[in-house]
Amino acid sequence: MRSKLRLLVIFCVVFILPAIRATTLAQLSLEQLTAAADGVARVRCAVVESRWENGAIWTVTTLDVMEPMKGDLPSQVTVRLPGGKVGPFTAVVDGTPKFRSGEEAIIFLERMRTGGYSVAGWVEGTFRIAFDAKTNREIVTQDSSNFAVFDAATRTFRTEGIRKMPIELFRTRLTAAITRAQEKSR
Repeated sequence: MRSKLRLLVIFCVVFILPAIRATTLAQLSLEQLTAAADGVARVRCAVVESRWENGAIWTVTTLDVMEPMKGDLPSQVTVRLPGGKVGPFTAVVDGTPKFRSGEEAIIFLERMRTGGYSVAGWVEGTFRIAFDAKTNREIVTQDSSNFAVFDAATRTFRTEGIRKMPIELFRTRLTAAITRAQEKSR
């Protein structure tokens, strides 16, 4: 058993670690995210499953599309992201959003050549929906608001992003960003 574990560790160090690159996110505006996305939707997480694929762990998440906001989306989309947990093995990839069954979010989707979707901008393209008991309203918080992103202008890392924004205001800003992106693409 120890020799198998030792071989697995050696395999990971020789083949997998060199393939993994450090995750550095550059701050993207709502307009940039919108322009990069093939679709934007309010979704509810239905199923999360991590599995081995070609020697690496990937998480495949099935999301029910509750409210399409941009693009022609089916009623259910599958998002594939690196990392996850399979048995005793965990692969962590900084910057990837992690979904839980039943939670709701607004996500920016980009089609993959291999089929299915990824999340445009990873944590930057993921906006969690919560209920604010004080205001009795739904609010939106961008995953990247808790993740250090690189500001190219100042060449520094900082945390910023949308935090606890009323969903109505977020929808207004998103609609304006979608309109601007469509006008630019004409």
